[in-house]
Formats: sequence, C-alpha cells, structure tokens
Amino acid sequence: MGPSMPQSDPSCLVSTDWLARHLDAPDVRIVDGSHHLGNAGRNARAEFEEMHIPGAVFFEIDDISDSASDLPHMAPPPEKFAARVRKLGLGDGNRIVIYDHSDLWSAARVWWMFRLFGHQDVAVLDGGLAKWKAEGRPLDDLPIVPRERHFTPRRDSTLVRDVTDVARASKIGDQQIVDARAAGRFAGAEPEPRAGLRSGHIPGSINVPYKDLLDGGILRSEAELRAIFDKAGVDFSRPIITTCGSGITAAVLGLALHRIGHRDWGLYDGSWTEWGAFDDLPVQRT
Repeated sequence: MGPSMPQSDPSCLVSTDWLARHLDAPDVRIVDGSHHLGNAGRNARAEFEEMHIPGAVFFEIDDISDSASDLPHMAPPPEKFAARVRKLGLGDGNRIVIYDHSDLWSAARVWWMFRLFGHQDVAVLDGGLAKWKAEGRPLDDLPIVPRERHFTPRRDSTLVRDVTDVARASKIGDQQIVDARAAGRFAGAEPEPRAGLRSGHIPGSINVPYKDLLDGGILRSEAELRAIFDKAGVDFSRPIITTCGSGITAAVLGLALHRIGHRDWGLYDGSWTEWGAFDDLPVQRT
C-alpha cells in the first residue's frame, strides 16, 4: 500500500445531506436497489411502493438479470440491461444515486452493474434509507412514471470474473480472491443458506466479511477500510477478485476498494452458489 496506492475516490458515495439538496436537480436520478434474500420474508418492491425517497424508481435485481442462467441474479446481456434501465428513465448524462433498505449491499450491487455497463456517474447513498428516515427526511408513496431515456451500454469486462478466471487465480495466485461472507460460512463451520451447496471457501482466498466494512449501514472511513484490508492480508499489488454467496455482498468489497483507490478488481458473479455446487471444484475449510 503506502505511497503507491492510487487516489481515493469519494465520488462513489453521496451523503443524505447531498441528496436532500439535489432531490430536484434535473440531472439526478434516484434508484431504490433494495433486494432481500428469500428467507428474509420481505418483498422489496412492495416496500418501495409503500415508501420511497421522492422521485425514486425501483431497480429489481432478480428481473434485471440473465434469464438464461441457472444461477441467481447473474448480470444480464448489455442489451437487456439497457432496455430495462431506459424504461426506468435512467440513461446517458444522468447522475444516478442508489440506495437500499439494508446494509448497503444491494445498492452496491446495482452500483457495480451500472459501472459494468459503462455508466461512471453513479453513487451509493451512504447509510441508505435507514439513515434518510432516521433524519426525518421526505418520503412518499407516489407511483413514478419515468420518461424513457437513452442508455448506451459499454460493457467493462475488467469488472467481472467467471469460474475459469477464479479457478486459475486459486491455483496459480495471479489474482487474489477476497470473500465477503461471514467468517463462519467462510470457514465451513456454518451451513450455506442455499440447499445443496458444500461448506467452505475457494482455496487460497481470504476473508473480509462485508459487515466489517460498515458502521450502521455507513461505509467506514478510508483509513479504517485500508486497515481492515491490510489486517486481513489483502495484497494490493495483485488484481483482486471479490466473491460472496451469490455475487451481491461481494459488491460491497468492490465499493470499498474503489473508495480507497484500488481499481484493479472484478466481481465473481457466480460466487459460492456456483463454486460450491460443483464437486470437481476444490473446497478449503479452516
């Protein structure tokens, strides 16, 4: 790390104060990227319809995905992504701000998807809807009818990894694999929430639980983030692959890496849902 670290980038986050001041700005678009796992018993779209930040549109992670894949919410082809977000009124020239109902993780996934398809002017609302509500800021339940806007997809293949890339990295160490799951799942001491998956982690990977990077849904300071990655043994001289259970919380690691200035990273979209399902892929337990 040290002096060789690239310049940090605070622009990947906006504060609730900033968003409150820019609610009516003509170039700002607000997106609710909330997503809940099946066992949470919650419906993100219904929650959005009941209450959202004024002017927000709902980005449905499971719908804006690759329907040809058996894996959950894999990134879609560029044409599908462009068609869906265009209908949401999100496009070229917009400053897109994404929030969620949870610990930043689904907002970070949507942030990653926009960057994957070439839209750089995108940020996550630090603290999300919870902080916005706690501060007594405006909310409404009005249905939004967005005007379509042109979106030009330019897929950035450096931001995504597949199972072949990850298997190679695990074997020869050309990239470092960092797993966002909780320590118990990483170690194989706790069962996976998805049936049929083995327990453990990709051999050679290291564990940085995504929740360690947050403080009450707010991304920790740049100095704290660097210290957490450093303590875990993250080697910034190598490209980094972020992984997790199904490719969502891995995006929090990516957001944190981007925040501190490390650009050489990509997200393993299949994550443990893919790796843990195949008996011919090695598993490590600690």
